[in-house]
Amino acid sequence: MQFELHGKTVDIRLTPAAEAALAKRDTPLVVEMELLFSCLLRKRVLFDGPADGTVAVGDRLAVRFRPIMTRRCSVAEGGAQPPSEGFPLENPRPYVPHWLKLDCRRGRWRGEFGYAD
Repeated sequence: MQFELHGKTVDIRLTPAAEAALAKRDTPLVVEMELLFSCLLRKRVLFDGPADGTVAVGDRLAVRFRPIMTRRCSVAEGGAQPPSEGFPLENPRPYVPHWLKLDCRRGRWRGEFGYAD
């Protein structure tokens, strides 16, 4: 399965468990691919947030890409989530991932995305 996001084709890889869980949904699953710019880069996939800014992928899945950045970089904060804000990119296309993989185990969604095939 593929969809276009910011002019770039993204492959969606669903495990059989994810396909089965999507088929049972009455509403689309909202998936956010978050790319955090800070001291280091962090990627994470979030589920069932607000649907604004998403791209519909079929009738049971909606996906968005959201780059964010921290207001400051502090190694002393350890694992704490630093304050962050939207990071408007003039051209987000180069940062859009090549693929998104979704799985559902014991009723919990899991996901990852990447840039190399």
